[in-house]
Amino acid sequence: MTKIGIEATSTFFPAGIESASLLANKTGIPENIITDKFGLYEKHVADETMHASDMAIEAARPIVDQYGPDTIDVVIYFGSPHKDYYVWTCASKIQHELGLKKAYAFEIMNVSSGFPVALKVAKDMIKADNTIQSILLVGGCKESQIVDYTNPRSRFMFNFGDGGCAALIKRDSLVSEILESAIITDGSFHQDVRIPAGGSKNFASHETVEQRKHYIDVHNPADMKERLDPVSIPNFEKVIRKSLQKSGLSSENLSLLLPLHTKRSMFNQLLSSLDLPEEKAIYLDHHGHMSSLDPCVGLHLAQEQGRLSHGDIAVAVSAGTGYTWAATVIKWMGTK
Repeated sequence: MTKIGIEATSTFFPAGIESASLLANKTGIPENIITDKFGLYEKHVADETMHASDMAIEAARPIVDQYGPDTIDVVIYFGSPHKDYYVWTCASKIQHELGLKKAYAFEIMNVSSGFPVALKVAKDMIKADNTIQSILLVGGCKESQIVDYTNPRSRFMFNFGDGGCAALIKRDSLVSEILESAIITDGSFHQDVRIPAGGSKNFASHETVEQRKHYIDVHNPADMKERLDPVSIPNFEKVIRKSLQKSGLSSENLSLLLPLHTKRSMFNQLLSSLDLPEEKAIYLDHHGHMSSLDPCVGLHLAQEQGRLSHGDIAVAVSAGTGYTWAATVIKWMGTK
């Protein structure tokens, strides 16, 4: 049976850094609350010259340089929907700028749950089409730009940071094998988190700009919390356990968890639900939350830090507003 896996990963972060101290000055939230409760010491912030597509391109360059542009058959952008332009595909720009003339390019978007879903899509495409040998997954995020730090309703999004990442998915990979996935969607949350203006329902105008309607917002945080808290950790646990079960494994086989960045208490709850020690998880407290990029960034950091050994089982897990929880199991076959 053909083994399809992640052959290589790469990341890029802009030079700008916003520390917990700077964030405290900006928001009025004490620095110790940001570090201890938000779980954030610093995050990267892009300047006006760099956008989601640019960070995705820079993240992918090392992979393209190493493997060659002609080895890549498909480019899939899975990053933030907050891109350079509105109603625009950055996958085409990425394909062009990286010189991937052989590859076709498209995008999938599921906000923060994108990476586990993208792994499943890439694996299934290669499995179904024997003309595809490799797929380049690329993501970029500049969501620090859409946070209104004066809006207390946006408080849980103050950890939004910027960056880029890429993963090369390859037939007959010797580095890893993508196993099974599990995904849950509860569409009852579809109205809770959004940018209120700019779409067809509330088109951009002088009034929407003056009313600061072009920043991400939560209409009723208390109501969302009341409905979300009872299902969030259980759904995280469900997709993790189900993806492992479908892979012929259990949580006892889990070597490393690659979750999205959340507040510290939620991270601890997730670990507790799985009976997993903190040393078996990657926590992005020096990066923050970067839309769908977090588990891919976590996987790259795990390799850099020597936290994956031959035979280890990792799970990339995330959740995106709307709300979708997704997990994909990865069997590591490389060495530290």
